[in-house]
Order: sequence, then structure tokens, then C-alpha cells
Amino acid sequence: MREIIFDTETTGLDPKGGDRLVEIGCIEMVNRVETGNTFHAYFNPERSMPSAAEAVHGLSEAFLADKPLFATRAAEFLEFIGDAPLVAHNAGFDFGFVNAELDRIGLPPLDKGRMIDTVALARVRHPGAKLSLDALCSRYGIDRSHRTRHGALLDSELLAQVYVELTGGRQIGLELAAEVSEELVVTMTTTSRDRPRRAPRPHTASEAELAAHAAFLESVKSPLWRS
Repeated sequence: MREIIFDTETTGLDPKGGDRLVEIGCIEMVNRVETGNTFHAYFNPERSMPSAAEAVHGLSEAFLADKPLFATRAAEFLEFIGDAPLVAHNAGFDFGFVNAELDRIGLPPLDKGRMIDTVALARVRHPGAKLSLDALCSRYGIDRSHRTRHGALLDSELLAQVYVELTGGRQIGLELAAEVSEELVVTMTTTSRDRPRRAPRPHTASEAELAAHAAFLESVKSPLWRS
């Protein structure tokens, strides 16, 4: 099954209040395994960057000034995600910003039926625990030492590992397991068919072995079986 893990960075918290998308990062997974295919883009938000938001992700107005508008890469983004389920941490936030950008250029929104929220998954798996991405990375022993600031692609890479843990751990996919099992059965069957037959081994003790065993029992002092 193909799934897309994604994250966004923005100018703030409220797309309805004028905040804009400035970065998006996507990781492709098939059967819970990363394929190496990614989509990553920065966008000019056509507005100022609040200092509080810049402190989180480090993306300044100067850095974003020459980046493309969301509209110029929207088709490429939509083609990459296709119709796959979309996994994000606090997914309602990310869906809200992406859909606001799509609405701004006259495109239909992403269907929220495709949304998989890892915060909701973690809340069920670890009730009462901290649910931030950092906290979950610590819980599962995922190295985040290179994460000094938020970044959409980096956070997607970390979230992909967290998602695997939240959905069963580092186990081989069922489809691949079935293929391996079938191959193993064929190999064993073929090997056993081609192996030369040998005479069955005797499974009863000889007279000498029985006599030796009886002598050993007689040598045991105060055996439990005689009490």
C-alpha cells in the first residue's frame, strides 16, 4: 500500500487569518517502507514572516523572496501525492494550510477522508503521554540529534519512522512476508524431493545399551523411585 508522510511549515497558525504555507516535504512509503521518492519545496508566501514563526523553522523573508509561489508547483505536488492516504502529525493543521492554498488558486481541497493523524494514533497507543514528534522520537529511540529547527522534509523523515512504530514496529510487510514464505516452501519442497533417500535409523536400544542402563540405575544410591 502506498502512503505519503508529509509536513508543512507556515508563517503562523491560522490560514483563515492570512497565514501562508512556506514549505512542504513529502516522503513516499510502500508497505510501511520508504521508497526514497520525495517531494520538497519552499514557497514565497507573499507576506512578511513573523519573528515567532521564523524562530521555529528559520525561514526568513530574504530566503523565501526568490522562491516560487505555491501555484507554480501545485500540479507537481498533487501528482506526487496521487490518491494515496496522507499521514501527518496533527494532520488537521497541515490539511488546513494546504487546502487554503489550493482554494486560493481555484483547485479542489484534499479529501479529509485520506487523512491519517499520528497524534490521534499516538493518543490511543500511549494515553496520557507526551505526543509531540520529539517525545515520540525519544520513546522509540529515533535519532533526532540533527534536528535543531523544524523543517518539513526532515520532520517528515522522522515522522515516517514514528509512523512505522505506531502501526506495528519494524516488521516485514505482510505482502513481502507472504512472498518469502511461499518461496521458502517451494525451496524446501524442491530440496526434500531432490535429496537422496537414506535407510531409517534404528530407534530401539540394543541389548548392550539396556544392560549398561540397568547397571547405572543399580549404582544410584537411595534413588527416589525406590522410596
